[in-house]
Amino acid sequence: MKIDHQPRVSIGLPVFNAEKYLEQALNSILDQTYKNFVLIISDNASTDCTQSICQVYQERDPRIQYYRNERNLGIAPNFRRAFQLSSSDYFKWAPYDDLIAPDFLSRCVSVLDQNPDVILVYSKVKVIDENGTYVVDYDPGPDTNLQQPNGRFRNLVLHPEYAVQQMGLIRTEVLKKTGLIGSYPASDEILLAELSLLGQFYEIPEHLYYYRRHGEQSTQGAYKTQRSRVVLFDTSYADKIVLPKWKYFFASLRAVRHAPITGFERALCYGHMMRWLMIPPNFRAMGKDILLAAQQFIVGKKINQSI
Repeated sequence: MKIDHQPRVSIGLPVFNAEKYLEQALNSILDQTYKNFVLIISDNASTDCTQSICQVYQERDPRIQYYRNERNLGIAPNFRRAFQLSSSDYFKWAPYDDLIAPDFLSRCVSVLDQNPDVILVYSKVKVIDENGTYVVDYDPGPDTNLQQPNGRFRNLVLHPEYAVQQMGLIRTEVLKKTGLIGSYPASDEILLAELSLLGQFYEIPEHLYYYRRHGEQSTQGAYKTQRSRVVLFDTSYADKIVLPKWKYFFASLRAVRHAPITGFERALCYGHMMRWLMIPPNFRAMGKDILLAAQQFIVGKKINQSI
């Protein structure tokens, strides 16, 4: 298949031990009616058949670029690397276990081409199970289609949901202005909140995205709590003291501080973060972060003294 020298769309596919669903994801991407894209696969040192699957597909389709990390960097650095390897006008992250309808890209590109104020396009969602069986329709929430930046920001930080909007098509020049996926749990929520301060979102009313729920997701099992996912998000944090909820809070404040919005809008956004701080689960989580960090510091100091 012949492709343009500089494809207008880059799709970043971060993978780690993804063999179970990978071929389905690859097929749904390669079957797009919109053809002018490059698929960038960033393999986080998988130990299963992921590498061989990717290499087989790479031989079949010149649009596929396969990269492999020497070691597992964690979810967040690998997501950032998939984007940093891209150079197209528009970018989309693609989870290894989700699917997109054949006309997903064409519809998203059309919206961005025709609406310069829109920076991110996503669609309504169909939830599927591990076997690909339809479960339920899902209208991505919270409401991100408001005109005022502070309203979009408020809804995203105070009423977070699945953050599937992040898997839509995004203007690369705008995405470069953000902190991308941070090395802490739920950083996708902050990325969306940051993007909401930089421009408008657009929701395609059809269900063109298939979100798979299954037991191997990073939010299930042993990684169900945010604190348990810290090292999963960034392996460099192993044996380090990390305050995940504090990182989330300060990243939100940085997003507001650097946003190109009016002083009034900025003040409203800071107010929303004060409301976030007062939500009992958030307040308790930040307190628990400090207590666990203090405990970790004391234990580490005792170990060092005994050596």
